[in-house]
Amino acid sequence: MKFLVTIISVFLLLFSCQKVEISKPVDKKVIIDSAVTAFQQKLYKAQIDSVFNAYHFNASVGVFKDSTELYRRNNGFSNFENKTEINNATVFSIASISKQFTAVLILLQMEGGKLNLDDKASKYFKDFQKKEYENITIQQLLNHSSGLNNFGERLMFKSGSGFNYSNDGYNALGKIVENVSGRSFDENMLELFRKAGMKNSSTGTSFDGENFAKTYVGNSKSQKAVDNMPKRLGNKEIGIPAGGVLSTIDDLHIWNNALYSGKIIKTETLKKFMAKSTERQHPVLGTMGYGLGIMMNDNKPVSYFHSGYVKGAPSLNIYYPKTKTSVIILSNIADEEKGKTASFQPHLKIKQISDVLENY
Repeated sequence: MKFLVTIISVFLLLFSCQKVEISKPVDKKVIIDSAVTAFQQKLYKAQIDSVFNAYHFNASVGVFKDSTELYRRNNGFSNFENKTEINNATVFSIASISKQFTAVLILLQMEGGKLNLDDKASKYFKDFQKKEYENITIQQLLNHSSGLNNFGERLMFKSGSGFNYSNDGYNALGKIVENVSGRSFDENMLELFRKAGMKNSSTGTSFDGENFAKTYVGNSKSQKAVDNMPKRLGNKEIGIPAGGVLSTIDDLHIWNNALYSGKIIKTETLKKFMAKSTERQHPVLGTMGYGLGIMMNDNKPVSYFHSGYVKGAPSLNIYYPKTKTSVIILSNIADEEKGKTASFQPHLKIKQISDVLENY
């Protein structure tokens, strides 16, 4: 980056020596910012295009610095049967990226005085009133430290003493949102989308629009559609609060900007959301901190992110607060015979690229 600024400074010096009449002073900062943006756009294009080519990546990827688009590419099909191409309006299943929306719904109820994070979940959800679960707190459900695996099973460890990623924990949070708000989870989620300015997002059980990317298992040459999508996201083994949101690249960009600028929840609440309170060993991304429905890097560059996977739909949403940069990767096909790690290789490569560019 220092080298780039030096080059631009030389350009400005040469430009200033030419005998041209200028009606108003040249804003050097604007010129430098513009040159830096153009340079970043070229770097992202060269690097991420290589990932698309190497993996024959059927996906949509967007990189935005605040409101400026640094990179955008749609590649492949949202429907392989009729060869409908992915475009900017394509709606994807974002799987566990949904968890941050559920967490924010809980935090909004906290701001409204309806609950506290240290409250026992059993106070608001009677299914937790059995002895095994009665001391689990709302915060422990949010950061996966409750010990819960699948509902109805014994706890894996004493609540608050470890980490176990639990979809059932987030579906319990969805029930708590319903019970304290007096409205369905879908109603709460759709209101949150409206508040954020997300016009093309919904849940798997409320979706009645168009442009949905069918999900597939297989590869670009041979694939099979996943049955009953997106309604199946509401089934017990997934659950809307844990993994049932549908969204677009543009809507997730809007969400990131609104959330991290304090437009959705208060500044102090946002700090709770972002604060590392547990640690996760991610099967693909490695060791990281976990806040309240969000993951974060333990080292530079500082970033907040969440991956998502339901059958045929690997996804990743990253936000770098220092530069207000969003990197959003949504796909609708996964080669499950090769395993989830293989399905996430393009996402991992793009994250590595954006991490390096953020460190400039």
